[in-house]
Amino acid sequence: MSSLNLIIQGKPLAMGVLAELAVEAGSPAIEPLSKTAWRFLDAKESSKEWVSQACRELECDWAYVPAGLTLSHFGLWMTDMDSTLIQIECIDEIAGMLGLKDKVAAITERSMAGELDFSQSLRERVALLAGLKETTLKVVYEKKVKLNPGAKELVAACQAKGVKIGLISGGFTYFTNRLKQELGLDYAIANTLEVVNGRLTGMVKGDIIDAQAKADWLLKLRGELGLRPDQVFATGDGANDLKMLAAAGVGIAYHAKPVVRHQAHVALSYSGLDGVINLFAD
Repeated sequence: MSSLNLIIQGKPLAMGVLAELAVEAGSPAIEPLSKTAWRFLDAKESSKEWVSQACRELECDWAYVPAGLTLSHFGLWMTDMDSTLIQIECIDEIAGMLGLKDKVAAITERSMAGELDFSQSLRERVALLAGLKETTLKVVYEKKVKLNPGAKELVAACQAKGVKIGLISGGFTYFTNRLKQELGLDYAIANTLEVVNGRLTGMVKGDIIDAQAKADWLLKLRGELGLRPDQVFATGDGANDLKMLAAAGVGIAYHAKPVVRHQAHVALSYSGLDGVINLFAD
């Protein structure tokens, strides 16, 4: 069995704290990856519970990663959009244009926590948008859409290593297509809002991109690229990302709902998306 490195990151830590972590993790050496990230070489996974508790108290992220596993190993990164690649939930902001943000956001929150059927809840939320001018979507994109911290850095790192990037969302093509173009992503998959005479009808065209669809698209693109399961990593935050994260070689919960943090291979709750670069640093 290959040795494991322990990656701890998220905030500056004093040398004394790092030394204690190294002793408890059974690591003979520490490699700094940045001012807020360290790699503890040849760490013992038997210390996982202690490390988990210590990092919770320190408000840091932690993950055991096979030694030698770098970004170059991967061929595909699949990522959710809303609250993962970008800071907002687009449908909530669109609803805000109608004065319905709180109502829609409450449904979104329950859906992402896995309390509601995603497809049904999406149709209910989209129905509330009926009559809205399509031009409103442009306002939301230009005024509200902001990338999460570290997103540009992770995109650039993947592109430098030849890792294809697939943006897949239970949100809408209006936003995924623009992000694909803006960031130079390879794939963009999402739901299409029906528009008639320049206004939203309150309907979604075609099948809903739900949890199963996200996993299916990951498998489809993996097959087309000729990749092994372990050559794909994925990021997401909501319950509708769980199947995709499970289908990836490494599923990463990013500032995620508890149900996702508990089931993903790795959770980043304090770091930006560039924390992924530290996980797989050369």
